[in-house]
Amino acid sequence: MYKRVTVPLDGSMVAEGIIPFMLEIAGPLDMEIVLLRVLVPVPPTVIEGSRHIEVEDVERRRAEAEAYLAPIAAELRTKGVRIRTMVRRGEPAAEIIAGAREAGSDLIAMTTHGRSGLGRLLFGSIAEAVLRHSDIPVFLMRQTEAQVAARAAWEAVR
Repeated sequence: MYKRVTVPLDGSMVAEGIIPFMLEIAGPLDMEIVLLRVLVPVPPTVIEGSRHIEVEDVERRRAEAEAYLAPIAAELRTKGVRIRTMVRRGEPAAEIIAGAREAGSDLIAMTTHGRSGLGRLLFGSIAEAVLRHSDIPVFLMRQTEAQVAARAAWEAVR
């Protein structure tokens, strides 16, 4: 049975849509959840007409990623779930797989934005790349913006 699951979060409500499901199964199955945020490197940019080059502040971005994960982890801990957080930097699909291996996870659970056709061609699919290249089992849950908005509205009235 699965004992540790890596849950990649990209800061979107769509990605966070997996959390209620994980909350339902983590407690009864005594699973530990590893919340993972992957930072995509930002190349240096030159401001036209000047000699100024903007360089990514890696430590600031890492601190922001940790600050994003902290309240989610705290909320899950209050519900009795064992949580770890992890921040990695690099190409998202590769870092999700590497992070899951490093954490000793036996499952990766994530949402897919549900794009198809031209949208998938233009934006690619991190979830699809993880599914294709991971030797760790992957659980994908399709979440669209409309589903997220409907869930948020439902929770607001409850």
